[in-house]
Amino acid sequence: MKKLALTLLTVALTLTGTTTQAQAQTQTNVQSARQQQQPAPQRSRIEEGTVRSALLGREKSYLVYLPAEYDANPTKKYPVLYLLHGAGDDHTGWRDKGTMRLIADEQIESGLSLPMIIVMPDASGEGGGTDGGSTKNRGYFNQEGWPYEDHFFEEFIPAIESRYRIVGDKQHRAVTGLSMGGGGSAAYAQRHPEMFSSAAPMSGALGGMSRNNPNDNPVEFVINATPDQIEGLRTIRWWVDCGDDDFLWESNADFFRAMKAKQIPLQYRVRNGGHNWEYWQSGLAPILTFVSIGFVE
Repeated sequence: MKKLALTLLTVALTLTGTTTQAQAQTQTNVQSARQQQQPAPQRSRIEEGTVRSALLGREKSYLVYLPAEYDANPTKKYPVLYLLHGAGDDHTGWRDKGTMRLIADEQIESGLSLPMIIVMPDASGEGGGTDGGSTKNRGYFNQEGWPYEDHFFEEFIPAIESRYRIVGDKQHRAVTGLSMGGGGSAAYAQRHPEMFSSAAPMSGALGGMSRNNPNDNPVEFVINATPDQIEGLRTIRWWVDCGDDDFLWESNADFFRAMKAKQIPLQYRVRNGGHNWEYWQSGLAPILTFVSIGFVE
């Protein structure tokens, strides 16, 4: 009898263990099936393309950041931010060195910024100077035989805003950039105030890139602005950010003083840091929030 009882107990324990293992396997199979049925999480992406320029006589490259929800909302249009690179880079600088995709993803996912399209144009010159090529005609302004600013407004923006689902009006368009691109973003907003709701130069070359061309000097533009130009500047939301150890701090301070003297509102930030990617990476997130507010005001 004792042997029979022990045998039955062993069988019962074995059956219980087998059932438990089977249940666990079943649960695993169900969970796996559910995961397979769930759609893959949406992810942002960066695309590279070119715009044919008749004015420059060549293809000009660009990168575009598309937010995670872009493909899932095929009829929705988005605001756009033009993100300009500095003199030592091209259109890939913000992606490869600035980690802009990660920054934009975090801002949008946290609700601190609106989903937006971010466009990074190439103003490195004729020969792709970052790869050892010629840097001739580098910059965002018109030069003899190289009307880059005309290209940007007459060819590049229309091509981009027809190629991607962009709202395409002043309220939903903004511009920012670093160093040379900071100067470009300020000058573009000054000369084309009907185009942008916000402008946010970072470590900007606001005293101009060339002493021989006063037209690319945002400080001088404000000082010499006509009443109509001043009114145009007041239609733009301004954000200026430059590190206290940046060699361009003085021209940024001059820009701040000139704007205040003409009673043109702006947000002016001086943070600890220099002229480097660490500073610009930390500066991009609040700018995304700043331009987002302008998109909905």
